[in-house]
Amino acid sequence: MTTHLSSIDDLPGLVGADLGSSEWIDITQQRVNGFAEDTEDRQWIHTDPGRAARDSPFGGPIAHGYLTLSLISAFWEQMLVVDGLSMAVNYGLNKVRFPAAVPVGSRVRMAASVSSVDAVDGGFQVVLKAVIEAEGVTKPVCVAEPVFRLYR
Repeated sequence: MTTHLSSIDDLPGLVGADLGSSEWIDITQQRVNGFAEDTEDRQWIHTDPGRAARDSPFGGPIAHGYLTLSLISAFWEQMLVVDGLSMAVNYGLNKVRFPAAVPVGSRVRMAASVSSVDAVDGGFQVVLKAVIEAEGVTKPVCVAEPVFRLYR
């Protein structure tokens, strides 16, 4: 589901709005290994499927929590389109938790609602309530409050 606004000035009207869910993204071993290389976090629970199957409580390799978190921007771009922006930036996070692991081989998606929209110099700051789920996992795999700034 994509919400489309024809003007940045329509953002305050989204406070409290449910933006629905993004498309699914595959969490492959290749994606996890690439993230491990990029971040130098090569812990075996992520990168060694054989050992993870034998020795981890998860029964196999899992994605890094920060890999899951890093997908928020990709999900967000699927969920809200605002015409006429000069740019949008990640401004930070208010809260982040990883209640459950993401098994390699699963898919993840994000559901979000708009918590607040505040005017800032040249645009607006948007805070979301974001919940990322993994296919086949009963608990959310990430719950976060990402903060974005959108500029004219």
